[in-house]
Amino acid sequence: MTSFLKNVRPGVGKYMLMTLAGMLWLFVGTMLVRYAIHWYSAYNGSGLVWFIMVGILSGLVIHHLGFLRIVNKNLSRIQHIEQKYCIFGFMSWKSYILIAVMMTMGIILRNSPLPRIYLSILYMGIGLALVLSSIRYFRHAIFDQKKSHLK
Repeated sequence: MTSFLKNVRPGVGKYMLMTLAGMLWLFVGTMLVRYAIHWYSAYNGSGLVWFIMVGILSGLVIHHLGFLRIVNKNLSRIQHIEQKYCIFGFMSWKSYILIAVMMTMGIILRNSPLPRIYLSILYMGIGLALVLSSIRYFRHAIFDQKKSHLK
């Protein structure tokens, strides 16, 4: 039975794992930033520039103080892989639980009576942080692959 499971497990190399992780983070980040931009464009009140600036600033802080640590842990785990690994192995199982919690909170917040302009700060912050963090995955995938070809 275990040999059957090993044969059907969707295994890929570490460069593909880094690329897939980067693509996922980029996709979700872009989606969140698009929500924020849509809410910014629908806002008719004053202080729009401040909402945008706070959203961007929070994105930089979230990226630097939060997401980079997660990306570095994931990259460290991926870089130690010597053979093909499960396609979903670019994150730990704890990260998948965190994603489920964050998605649930996002859905609850989007359906809450909170003004969208305040949600736009959160969505811009997390979305921008995800987009910026995705760059590290892509950079490592490209750099590590070039380095392995030079050997």
